[in-house]
Amino acid sequence: MKFYDRMDAGQQLAKELTFETDEDVLVLALPRGGVPVGVEIAKFLDVPLDMVITQKIGAPTNPEYAIGAIAENAKPLLNKVETAKVDAGWLAKEIAAKEQEIQRRRELYFENHARQSIKGKTIVLVDDGIATGYTILAAIEEVQRQSPKKLILAVPVIPKEMDLQLRMKVDEIVALDVPEYFLGAIGAYYEEFHQLSDMEVRHLLNETRK
Repeated sequence: MKFYDRMDAGQQLAKELTFETDEDVLVLALPRGGVPVGVEIAKFLDVPLDMVITQKIGAPTNPEYAIGAIAENAKPLLNKVETAKVDAGWLAKEIAAKEQEIQRRRELYFENHARQSIKGKTIVLVDDGIATGYTILAAIEEVQRQSPKKLILAVPVIPKEMDLQLRMKVDEIVALDVPEYFLGAIGAYYEEFHQLSDMEVRHLLNETRK
């Protein structure tokens, strides 16, 4: 299955989500790529949108290879086997840098807007797709720590192996494509998949506040 862009994926995904009339629903998107998907879902459902900001921790010799991830106000989620191979001083500095980047993004994207409460709500956690799963696992732990009533993971595409693994971490997964043989990159499932800028994310978030 292929999507035109993240907005198209969000529009299709939104139609698969149904809730009770009086259900208190909050959409949480992972920036940057999850924001266009989350915006479309929040608009379709007419519910608020907030974010869970995560950062991947990449290996020192190959930053694209995840050895962990960190979310707001949470301890890092680390691959203990891989992190044992790297210098402890480097890892501490890398974690500190990721924490600073998370704070920078929160301040830039939401400015003076208050953070939405998660406790007791039905949470729809959204990204543009899942590959290795480190960042989404960090996000899930961060959300669960804040006692939601229910946690639904909504993604356009997720490998079958990750789908089975994450079903033990959330109440429900809603996905449009669950390939048994993953193509190796989320972008392979999109016609248009550019790297979003901070300004694009801010513009999209401002659209939901009108």
